[in-house]
Amino acid sequence: MNWTLALPEIILSLSSLGIISYGAVQKRENPFFICSTFSIAALIAVSFLIMTGSNGLGFNNLFISDEFSRFMKLLILVAALLTIILSLDFNIKASSNSFEFTALLLFSTTGAMIMVSSNNLMTLYLGLELSSLPLYILCAFDRDNVFSSEAGIKYFILGSVASTIILYGLSLIYGFSGGLGYEHVHLAFASPNPIPPGLSFGLIFILVGLCFKISAAPFHMWTPDVYQGAPTSVSMYLSTVPKFAAFALFMRLIMGPFGNISFQWQLLIEIIAILSIIVGSVGAIVQTNIKRMMAYSSISHMGYTLVGLAAATTEGVLGSLIYLTVYLFMNIGTFAVIAAMTRKGLIVENVKDLSGLGKTNPGIAAAMAIFMFSMAGAPPLAGFFGKFMVFWAAISAHLYILTIIGILASAISAYIYLRIIKIMYFNTLIQPLDPQPLSLSLITFSMGTVTIIFLLFMSPIVHISKIAAQSLF
Repeated sequence: MNWTLALPEIILSLSSLGIISYGAVQKRENPFFICSTFSIAALIAVSFLIMTGSNGLGFNNLFISDEFSRFMKLLILVAALLTIILSLDFNIKASSNSFEFTALLLFSTTGAMIMVSSNNLMTLYLGLELSSLPLYILCAFDRDNVFSSEAGIKYFILGSVASTIILYGLSLIYGFSGGLGYEHVHLAFASPNPIPPGLSFGLIFILVGLCFKISAAPFHMWTPDVYQGAPTSVSMYLSTVPKFAAFALFMRLIMGPFGNISFQWQLLIEIIAILSIIVGSVGAIVQTNIKRMMAYSSISHMGYTLVGLAAATTEGVLGSLIYLTVYLFMNIGTFAVIAAMTRKGLIVENVKDLSGLGKTNPGIAAAMAIFMFSMAGAPPLAGFFGKFMVFWAAISAHLYILTIIGILASAISAYIYLRIIKIMYFNTLIQPLDPQPLSLSLITFSMGTVTIIFLLFMSPIVHISKIAAQSLF
């Protein structure tokens, strides 16, 4: 059965159960810090296991471990680790420092890792639900905040609809292919006979459901409200881990079982990519809340990542992997700055609260400027190379219209990020922010450094990403 391939997921699951058990019997008033420290240690240990893991199939071909799954799992674990580090100070200020927070986070991370390694439609859905259910609770974790409750309810309702759509698509695929394994699905689509309409509809339903999970337009309606209402640490997690897991499923499905029918899904992904880029870029312009602005920004970034998938080539998958890696650094850095936005102990989230930050808090302002320039795609920062990789893959696949629209939208989105820089350095000076906690300073400094010097270690990242991309083919 080779169950050792799933040892990282097993360890995370047991760690989550251990945290819940400890929290229930301990006599401390709040063991949040102890549970968070244990979670960090568990994530580091699991990361080491993944880096030293081997390839293979486990649980009767239900679970797969390969270079691609290990690459995506490392991105997921880094995002989860940084989320917990960020929450050490932020959750205490936001009164969201219950020990259940870290347990739910680990459960969701485990589900995301199962999604990445799924080799069966049933494993796919198991990982999807295990990843999603804790998030519904985490979004509403700040019980005294009506916006947090609204975020939890809205994400639960719309997330349930998306899960139902995916499940219906999976049932159609199963009914017409005769099996749950990806190999059965591949044989059904590779048949020389005409493809049954049921298979095509199943494919569409699955892709639509996954588009909801990555908040791609026009299935993005939940994103701004949930990002704004959820605690900032949860918003940061939502913007990374679930999207990475859903993108891993995207890549594994369309390059594997659905790889022989790219003519059926390629145009659909092109349209969704264009809509996501335009909706995200235009929608962010009018936002006054910085978390809502980041929500629309994430929609556009998911559109750019889909540009690589639309190419349906190894170069396209490589470009998408590089873009997700770059997005991880600059997005988490930005949310660390947002988490540091407090005045007299009160959380502030309006864009105008950044006014004069360049004079009152020059360190935070400099870090924010780096992340904004990178998101705009300014060279030689990391964001430039992410966009270059996906656009180059699209040009190589002769997707010229998609490339032109993406480049034009990049110019529009540059206004959003340059406006933030202008507000920080040229607007009227207002009261300074509170001193940044050590955990947030660590994240902003490390993410800012990586964003600046990404070019120096781009070659090994591209090499590793290329190996991961080729394993899908």
